[in-house]
Amino acid sequence: MDLRQLQAFLAVVEHGGFTAAARATHTVQSNISTHVARLERELETTLIDRATGKPTEEGAAVLTRVRRIQTELASLQADVSSLRGSPRGTVRLGIIGTTARWLTPLLVDRVAAECPDINLVISDATTRSTELGLLGGELDLGVVGLPVDDPEIRTTTLFDEDQIVIGPADHPLAESTEPVTLAELARHPLLLAAPGTSFRQEIDETFRARGLQPKAKVEIDGLRLLASLAFQGFGVTILPATAAPSWVGGSWARVPVEGLSRRTVGLAVRRRGMPTVAAQAIVNTIREVILERAPEVPGLHVVGS
Repeated sequence: MDLRQLQAFLAVVEHGGFTAAARATHTVQSNISTHVARLERELETTLIDRATGKPTEEGAAVLTRVRRIQTELASLQADVSSLRGSPRGTVRLGIIGTTARWLTPLLVDRVAAECPDINLVISDATTRSTELGLLGGELDLGVVGLPVDDPEIRTTTLFDEDQIVIGPADHPLAESTEPVTLAELARHPLLLAAPGTSFRQEIDETFRARGLQPKAKVEIDGLRLLASLAFQGFGVTILPATAAPSWVGGSWARVPVEGLSRRTVGLAVRRRGMPTVAAQAIVNTIREVILERAPEVPGLHVVGS
């Protein structure tokens, strides 16, 4: 088994067939076919369905490993280059949308000033899609809602964030002059985060601790969409504080509620493998920016501050 075999296999999968793979890698089809066939003999299985050009079940399992190997090779080259000067290479970062709104501009400016040789690629993603991206090797780092339960992902806390309730200004809850209780909130149908998400898990646990259960009007996987529906008057929802910035217009109101816990946001990396020098530089920069600027964001509480 050698790198040429792995690269040929990856090219066939990514370009949809042997001919397309040969064209993309500037070689002849016979070279691609030979490398893939040798890899299949080595593994004693068929990796590519010759009729469709798609990976078999065994090929799909091999594909995940091959992509990780490619990532490690790129990381090796980036680390060696970094030893000769400032950190360099590509770092792929997934950030949950509500945090991305305020963190991304600050992070981009700091990286441009202090790590100009790093190519930072940022994805606006949910916690779950970031988990999958980390596991599949498409992402190097993630800023996610905690907890993350996958044993293959290691997380550390960055900050806590208040949970707030917003809804139409004419909703009965918004008209209250006193903070409402969780029991009162539970009597109203709510726009809720989707089951299985870390944010929904925290909400359910908060209500469960009081012997209550939130009533769902609709469940949405995506906090920014959830916020947009509330801003447009479709109902009342529970959100992290950064999902409802004060500059958003419309006829909506914050509803003070007693007993809501805070959401925890953290940094996630693959447990296996070693971050590149460039990725570690981005981790340090994220922590510096949050330590310096998060206290300016209403509802955020830096851990340890």
